[in-house]
Formats: sequence, structure tokens, C-alpha cells
Amino acid sequence: MQLQMSCIKLELLAFWRHGREIPTSFSEPEMEAAVSNPLSSKGWRGERGEPSLGGMFASVRTAKQGSFWRKLLAFLGPGYLVAVGYMDPGNWATSLAGGSKFGYALLTVALLSNLMAIVLQSLCTRLGVGAGRDLAQACRDSFPRFVSLPLWLSAEIAITATDLAEVIGTAIGLNLLFHIPIEIGVVITALDTLLILALQAFGFRWIEAFVVAMLGVIAACFATQIALADPDWGAVLKGFLPSREILANPDMLYLALGILGATVMPHNLYLHSGLVQTRGYGDTPAEKREAISLATIDSTLALCLALTINASILILAAATFHRVGRTDIAELDQAHSFLAPLLGSTLAPTLFAVALLCCGLNSTVTATLSGQIVMEGFLNLRIAPWLRRLITRSIAIVPAVVVTVLAGEKGTAQLLIMSQVVLSLQLPFAVVPLVMFTASRAKMGEYVAPRWLTAVAALVAASIIVLNTKLVFDLVSG
Repeated sequence: MQLQMSCIKLELLAFWRHGREIPTSFSEPEMEAAVSNPLSSKGWRGERGEPSLGGMFASVRTAKQGSFWRKLLAFLGPGYLVAVGYMDPGNWATSLAGGSKFGYALLTVALLSNLMAIVLQSLCTRLGVGAGRDLAQACRDSFPRFVSLPLWLSAEIAITATDLAEVIGTAIGLNLLFHIPIEIGVVITALDTLLILALQAFGFRWIEAFVVAMLGVIAACFATQIALADPDWGAVLKGFLPSREILANPDMLYLALGILGATVMPHNLYLHSGLVQTRGYGDTPAEKREAISLATIDSTLALCLALTINASILILAAATFHRVGRTDIAELDQAHSFLAPLLGSTLAPTLFAVALLCCGLNSTVTATLSGQIVMEGFLNLRIAPWLRRLITRSIAIVPAVVVTVLAGEKGTAQLLIMSQVVLSLQLPFAVVPLVMFTASRAKMGEYVAPRWLTAVAALVAASIIVLNTKLVFDLVSG
């Protein structure tokens, strides 16, 4: 029977590749069975094996019947974990620097990054559901080891850069709220491993609930601060329009790429393709197609919310610091200290610090999960989540402590921005394989991405590569 199914798969793949109509000699059950389980498809170098996040895989029940809204409710969640990447502490540094130095001009970069993210995350849901693999597993099962291992290393560098931003941001938040020295705050962040373990013990829905609750606090904090700042809304709308100056001005391009790296984050692509598999959506083609649609709606809604918060950081900086000529604000503690006198309210800096701390806690959750997916997917290596978290957090803590001790608090802003540029430079190594896999009918079967979507995604990947090349050239040439 298994040999017969393999033959059917091979014949179906041959017809798909040549764009020919599938003959009626195959019965409907045979075709459904052959295409609905891509785990051992001949398009891959090997079988998927055990899924990542094993204890959470298919752990969230979905509604097989009922209204559209009831079905959508079961899929809401993973997109909001992905959206956390839009407002991690590293993003704050780049957005504050961009808003204070260039006003509202870089809002167009935030919008462009959001559109890029929507396209790429839709491919992640398609890969995770359609191929039954997260991006790390897909790389492992598609490339030889001399290619997949460098890709794994690139993913680990991206996660470490993300972790570095979270360490610094959380430590600064603790300092602003409770006056804990930055050096001690950096060390305290290692204890967030206990938070992850506690949440995982209750189930994946509890993790999602925690993240959404923190996002609600962040949104409320920024809504209040924006109301106090009273920005020029005409200038805000104009800031969303493209400008040639971004490409012509190296300083502006550097910050623009920092914003791009802080929003379209490499680890989010690995994360989302794994998180969509926490839903128990079934194995039939119809159930998988519905799961792809619902998961895409979830991520699109979440990323639109993230754009609102992400843009709010830049708008706040432009409306307060740039408006009064303070174009040098790049430090998070600087922004905190100047908000009260500029807005005439002592509430604003407190809200700023609360939102920053919530961002750091949220990013901790998503970085832990993405690190687990990357290690399990690329290396098929499974270690305890607390040990994995302790390793990555230790790698991030060392440079944070060294910079804080040697350069003081002022060096943290440069380190934050640098971490986001590193993320941007790692993007092509995640985006290009993602586009390749989802465009392959041999790998995806009937879930292959439409040609228009592949074309748009390829344009996104090409744009990222061109911008990164220009950034490296500008940095080398001085």
C-alpha cells in the first residue's frame, strides 16, 4: 500500500511540474491521501521527523464547524506573538533616533516594513501548514549540511542580536521604574527563564494570553502619550509617502535599515512557521486550505496593530524631540527624562517605562520559542527549554555587561541600533529560502504559493538584498 501511494505521489508530481491536467484514473481518496501528507514528499531530501515544540504541537483545538468568527477565534494568537517583533526594545532605539533626527520622514519605512512582513508571514503560514514543516526543518530537509549549517548559524546570530536588544531594553525599563542599576538589571534578566517555564506549564494559550495582555498595556501607554504630544497629523500623513532622500542620505538609510531589521525580523519567520502548527486543524486538503486562510488573517490583523504601535514610537519622538530641535535623542533613558518637561506631564515618562518593560518581557517569550524552533529544526537537537534559554541569554548578557561597564549607559543606544542592523543583514538568509520553498510545487503540492504572491515576495527579497548591499558599501567606504 505504501509503495502504491509513493507511485501515486510521483505521478502527481510529474503532472504538476509540467502543468498538465491530472487524469481521472486517480480516485479522489487516492489523490487526497497522496497530497495531504507532504512530510515524506519526494520534493524533500528526507522526512520531517518529529515536529518542533513537541509538547505544543496541535495542542490548541480548532472549530471544525460553526461560523467563520468562531473558527477564526481559534486561530487568533500566533500572529500576535510575531507582532511582538515590531515593538521590541531594539525597535525603540531606531525609531526614537529616526523620529528625533528626521521627524516623520521614516514613517514610510515603517509602513513598507509592515507590508513586507504581511507578505512574508503569509508565506510562513503556507509553509507551516501546507508542508508540515517550519522554516528551520525545511532548510534542513532541502539543503546539504554545508549549506544548512551556515543558515543555522545565521539564524542563531539573529536570535542573539534580538536577545541582546531585549536584555538592554528590559534592564533600562527596570532602571527607569525601580532605579535598579543597568549592570544589575542586565543580570536580573536571566531570571526570565522562570517566566517561560511557568507559562509553558499551563499550556500554549496561556503564553498567547500573556503576550496579548502585554500588547494591550503597551497600546494603552502609547495612546495616552500620543494624545499628550498632539502631533501634526498632516505631517504624519505626509511622512507615510516615499522619499528619495532616504536612499540619498547614508545616515537616514542606516536608520531605515535598522527599522527594517527591527520589524521584518529573521527569527519571526522561523517562529511563525512553527507556531501555526500549534493548531489542530486536521489533515485533509480542505482543512489545511482553511487553516492557511485563517492563520493569514490572524497574522495580518496582528501586524496592522503592530504597525500602529511601531509608528507611535516614531511619531512620539518626532512630535516631542524633533519639534523642539532635540535631534540627538537616541538613548532610551534620554527620551524618558525629556518627556515630562516637553509634554508637561509626569505621567508620560512612567508610561514610557512601563511600555518598555512590557516590550522586554514579551520579546523574551518569542525569542525563547524561536530559539527552540531553530535548534530543533536545523539540528534535530532537543534540549530542555530552560537550558536553551540560559545559553542564549548568557551569550547576550556578556556583551551587554561589558558595554555598560566600559561605555556607560550612553553606549547602550549604539549597541541597540547595531543589533537591529545585524538583524537586517541576516534577513536574506531567511527570506530567500522561504520564497524558494513556498514557490516549489514539488515541495508544497497543491499548497504552492500563487505566482503573484511569489513575485511580490521575490521583489521583497531583492529589495532587502539591494539595501543591505548599499549599507555595507556605505559603511566600508566611510
